[in-house]
Amino acid sequence: MFDEETIDPLAFAPELAPDEESYPLPVDRDRPVAPAGPAPAAGKLRLAPRPRARPARPILPTDLPLFAWLGRRLAPHEATLFTGPSVAIEPMLELLYAGNARARGRISLLEGANRFHPYRIGEQGRALGLDATEPLRCLRLARAFTAYQMVALVDGWAAEARRHPPTLLIGHDLPALFTAVELPDDEREALLRHVARSLARLVRALPIPLLLTLGPGGVARFPGLADEGPRWADWVTFARGPGTLSLRAMRDDARLTLVPRPAGQRGIEEFGGGAEEVIAWDVPPRPTGRRSRSG
Repeated sequence: MFDEETIDPLAFAPELAPDEESYPLPVDRDRPVAPAGPAPAAGKLRLAPRPRARPARPILPTDLPLFAWLGRRLAPHEATLFTGPSVAIEPMLELLYAGNARARGRISLLEGANRFHPYRIGEQGRALGLDATEPLRCLRLARAFTAYQMVALVDGWAAEARRHPPTLLIGHDLPALFTAVELPDDEREALLRHVARSLARLVRALPIPLLLTLGPGGVARFPGLADEGPRWADWVTFARGPGTLSLRAMRDDARLTLVPRPAGQRGIEEFGGGAEEVIAWDVPPRPTGRRSRSG
């Protein structure tokens, strides 16, 4: 049921332009930036109180700024939520799969949206210095084709994780199959509430972080998630802008901006020192407010 799978990505239309599929290392800004979409409503998800336990094993590499930022959003016995456009979240998931493999971790993935691109994941792994097949070997994938199958998979997830212990649990767009027209509204809500309660039991039972993703519609698409679901470590919203991808974390209002960069280009954030911004080389210079001096 959780066997590793290989899917032909040519069967799926690309959802990002080729030059937008990979994002460079980000810069965690200390100064105010433009909001990354609407701020999360604090009344919808109640975050678990601090202090939070740290994972027993590394989930992501700590030597790259993006992974370090994301790793701070994850905690054992708690769930983290990613919400935003699918074309923004899914490339980030593919990078997470590769990053987890580089950290010698393993992922247990429930794929609700039936969107899994092994070739793209392999390319992300190669970019991190891995063999292209390594991220796939470190990932156990389960897919459902009906809402009832998804309910069964979630109910059996804890037992699966005990048989094949992962370092990270990921549920990608679990409500996607519950939008079928043949599913009555009252049954849809009852099933999703059952799934939310099962996820709560899952994180209580296992000392493993859980990452859930939701596309457009966010928490409103998942009845029961806010009031009957798991304890929450953090909620990260994704927003795409002209040539940028912005992330905003609810717990500490931390913000992160990723910008496109030509392949092979290296950025100033690699040198440390609290850099505030990364721009592509072909971007025209901007006024700084300082007078220039000749000589």
